[in-house]
Amino acid sequence: METSSAYQRTLNYLYEQLPMFSKQGSSAIKKDITNTVKLCEALGMPHEKFQSIHIAGTNGKGSTSHMMAAILQKAGYKVGLYTSPHLVDFRERIRINGAPIGQEWVVNFVATHQDLVDDVQPSFFEITVAMAFCAFAEQEVDIAVIETGLGGRLDSTNIITPILSIITNISYDHKDILGETLPEIAAEKAGIIKQQVPVVIGQQQAETERVFFEHAVRKQSPVYYADALWDLVRTKQDLSGQYFKAVHRAKREMYDLKTDLTGSYQKHNIKTVLAAVDVLISSKGLNIPFDLTIQALSEVKQLTGLHGRWDVLQQQPLIVADVAHNPAGIEEVMQQWGLVKAEQKHIVVGFVKDKDVDEALSIFPKDATYYFCNAGIPRALPASSLHKIATEAGLAGNIYGTVADAVRAARNGLKLNDALLITGSFFIVGEAIEYLNANNGLLFATPLK
Repeated sequence: METSSAYQRTLNYLYEQLPMFSKQGSSAIKKDITNTVKLCEALGMPHEKFQSIHIAGTNGKGSTSHMMAAILQKAGYKVGLYTSPHLVDFRERIRINGAPIGQEWVVNFVATHQDLVDDVQPSFFEITVAMAFCAFAEQEVDIAVIETGLGGRLDSTNIITPILSIITNISYDHKDILGETLPEIAAEKAGIIKQQVPVVIGQQQAETERVFFEHAVRKQSPVYYADALWDLVRTKQDLSGQYFKAVHRAKREMYDLKTDLTGSYQKHNIKTVLAAVDVLISSKGLNIPFDLTIQALSEVKQLTGLHGRWDVLQQQPLIVADVAHNPAGIEEVMQQWGLVKAEQKHIVVGFVKDKDVDEALSIFPKDATYYFCNAGIPRALPASSLHKIATEAGLAGNIYGTVADAVRAARNGLKLNDALLITGSFFIVGEAIEYLNANNGLLFATPLK
């Protein structure tokens, strides 16, 4: 039996038999972490066999997770990285020193633990978390960087006791699940703060500061604000990366820094990561030389395989993909999109049903040509519904039945000095990448095996 066909059957089982938030929405979410506890108890408590860093936040937690992993790898640690969702291949979620786990490992894990899955009846996310913890324990990683899926307090990843917690920022997203106000959402994210474990807050916000302070006091956890520790001034930005002057506020020292991540919003995430490194060195004694930190930030994509964040897929005509999917994320992307010089701008866009699509679309420019589409999942907002909302917002374009159709039409309409943005959700970007990979070999320089 070929591993690839067995792997596909295993994925079909995971996707089709288990409740999956990315397809179904909130109905797939379990309201506590009981199932994850049951799974990990049966699996020998794998999450207790390695150190971890836990990362939550509305936006930026994926980029922050990848940057942290890159820095730790560069410093010589064996690093596990768990993120979600994936763009093209399920195994992107579980990496060890940047390499996705093998197809055969996934097949064997699910086959070996089929009775356990049948007994516990976990969600897709719960079994994936348990799978990641087992992979990291088996491979004896020194440290794992664990990104929450949604929220924090009741997230399946929240059974770990990390050496550091990170909360990137708080904005409106998943209001039906996490709360209607920023303090309510912050309280859910603050659920990852553990007893006497230091926490780094990426962006200081007046609406949420008291929430984090009170949670930290109750847990006797030291709080560090990235904005108070580091300042960054961008000196240059191009299609290959960004250049900064990084100023350590306490030491009053300045450093030159480059990152291969081209999104303007990465400035916030880099501050967060630099602050986290400071805390890991000072409070946990990790050996992370600063020159290796600087070097790692310039090689994040190469070290960890990060994609989908202001990802330049092609330079001329320019094609950019970004997984921004809520108003705060979209606003950051549109600020950068506004700086792009092009004769005509084209945007392939689609959302899922549970997003604030009206507010998000109000941020989009009215002078672009739009290609409205939906991803191939039940949770996707139908392209026809999106078109109706967009028309009311003053955006003009056509409806396409699939993401591939939309990307094909957009590329066919591109002139040499035009630009195309693909955005709105992980699923839109993921399906676009699959289409581009199949039709032009774009994006992944080394295809996933």
